[in-house]
Amino acid sequence: MPKQSYTAAEAARALGISLDTLRRWDRAGKIRVERDDANRRVVSAAEVERLRAPQGGDEMISARNHFRGVVRTVELDGFLARVEIDVTEPARVVAIITRESAEQLGLEPGMSAAGVVKATSVMVER
Repeated sequence: MPKQSYTAAEAARALGISLDTLRRWDRAGKIRVERDDANRRVVSAAEVERLRAPQGGDEMISARNHFRGVVRTVELDGFLARVEIDVTEPARVVAIITRESAEQLGLEPGMSAAGVVKATSVMVER
């Protein structure tokens, strides 16, 4: 039987965000949560799926190696930016992208992002 609801930590992991981000989203009304008898956050499976849905249009990348995670660091150095993502799987993805791309994506530590691995390149999306 499919899972009906997630603890806050499980929901954060499923969404590729930190637990602190999930709490901020709750306070800002960006995510619908309920409270259990012990006043802990509980997130419905439907809400997790709603937030996992592709955003911004019908564009999908065909790459098979697509990892959701949380931005750990963004280091800007001249023309380039080094973006380190803690992926929800037991691994970490590091991408070297242009500084302009990092700025356009508005990448900051703690936000949700994905590393898309295709051939020998790692692209970053939000």
